[in-house]
Amino acid sequence: MTDTAQTQTPAKAPTRLQRWADSDFYYQFKRSPVAIVSFAVALLLVLSAIFAPLIAPFNPFDPASLNLMNGFSRPMTPNAFTGDSFWLGTDDQGRDVFSTILYGMRISLFVGVAAVLFAMVLGITLGLLAGYVGGWTETIIMRIADVQLTFPSILVAMLIFGIAKGVTPIEYRDQMAIWVLIIAIGLSDWVQFARVVRGATLVEKNKEYVQAARLIGRSGPAIMVQHILPNVLSPVLVIATISLALAIIAEATLSFLGVGAPPTQPSLGTLIRIGQGFLFSGEWWILFFPACTLLALALSVNLLGDWLRDALNPRLR
Repeated sequence: MTDTAQTQTPAKAPTRLQRWADSDFYYQFKRSPVAIVSFAVALLLVLSAIFAPLIAPFNPFDPASLNLMNGFSRPMTPNAFTGDSFWLGTDDQGRDVFSTILYGMRISLFVGVAAVLFAMVLGITLGLLAGYVGGWTETIIMRIADVQLTFPSILVAMLIFGIAKGVTPIEYRDQMAIWVLIIAIGLSDWVQFARVVRGATLVEKNKEYVQAARLIGRSGPAIMVQHILPNVLSPVLVIATISLALAIIAEATLSFLGVGAPPTQPSLGTLIRIGQGFLFSGEWWILFFPACTLLALALSVNLLGDWLRDALNPRLR
């Protein structure tokens, strides 16, 4: 009697997309209307800024494309002199407000993302050193952080921006203004990352896997980067998302005060400052639409960060 061997096809391993669709993270995301709407709005604004040269009807910073006769055109209303119509109207220079918002949002997003990345790298590095090395290193870093926390971050950013701009040669100030702004906002926002990473490192460095890494002769920097850092990134990502909204608002505040982006590279804050000068003369749209865009961008990123914090918190599951 012979046994008939039945061949069974081994089950396919799930793809990354399937694992993502079955994950608890995605399950919580699709059950949260606030997270879905916030993500959709933020994604729409970010993509609009990235592809601004393809979406914008005009290049608002090309002097050859401007017509002063189109100045102060009302939204969706033909201009009395040229007959041209603009979706969101024009400013005093005849620039299309819709196009200036798209290009200005690129500057705001670039400054915000770059400043958060700079603050995150600096804060993670100092937090790992403070938590793992301890001693005088921890004392000095944490005391500097405590002193900086006593001042509002916007004042720290203004001070750093003023000092950096003062030491920059006059002929390079407009060219370096964006990078100086990034450094100023980043240096004013590293403390939160450092404190969180330092607290998590104090917990992680006493666990068995770190002790085992020491026993096999791994160096301190290797342990910090390859073993401790991956286990402290979850709260860092949450702080980075929330800090992005704060960095965008900080950039807009500095630009509104006239100490941020230069006039040749206006951000949303610069556009709001320009529109504020014409608000009481009846040209409300020059201020209103950039302000609404800034509000939608900051609010969507902030709400997304709040949801991400709750989703990654095991105590709330």
